[in-house]
Amino acid sequence: MVRRNPERRAALLDAAIEVLANEGARGLTFRAVDQQAGVPAGTASNYFANRDEIMMSVGARVYERLEPDEAVMAAVDEGPRTRARVTELMHEVVERVAAFPTGFLALLELRLEATRRPGLREVLTGRVRADLDFNVENHLKSGLPGDGTTVTLLWLALNWMIVERLTLPDLLTPEERHGLIDALVDRLA
Repeated sequence: MVRRNPERRAALLDAAIEVLANEGARGLTFRAVDQQAGVPAGTASNYFANRDEIMMSVGARVYERLEPDEAVMAAVDEGPRTRARVTELMHEVVERVAAFPTGFLALLELRLEATRRPGLREVLTGRVRADLDFNVENHLKSGLPGDGTTVTLLWLALNWMIVERLTLPDLLTPEERHGLIDALVDRLA
């Protein structure tokens, strides 16, 4: 019997995110999720049919948790339509994503796993494409400088910058990262 308690399901997915980030895809088991969530053994298997279902659901959960709040979304429409404003928003994105390191690391694990699991690849491709399209659409509607290609290049570059920050944190200083975001926007927008 599949359980339907949305709060418990979200808690199990949050636990799965932590397991993926800390143990990798091989460590993602029902037992590990139950232990991380602090629930009785067998709970995760009541909510998910198999590991594939957990992995596919984790991707969606990470994006839910990374969504900017209403104040950030409202701020996109406020202020001047300048490169400086784009730069400010890009700094916010990097900080927001980096503040949830296990989510981003779990997504990296899922991407690696997707190279071997076509169903997961299809789900992740759709979700990531929707995220990119959302960013392009919002940017174009906002009237900020830059076109769809600018947004795509910023999105790709900032994602890799976050990878570097989370996996090799000593590669660049915070000041270097800050300056690179400034330079990136200045050259692209």
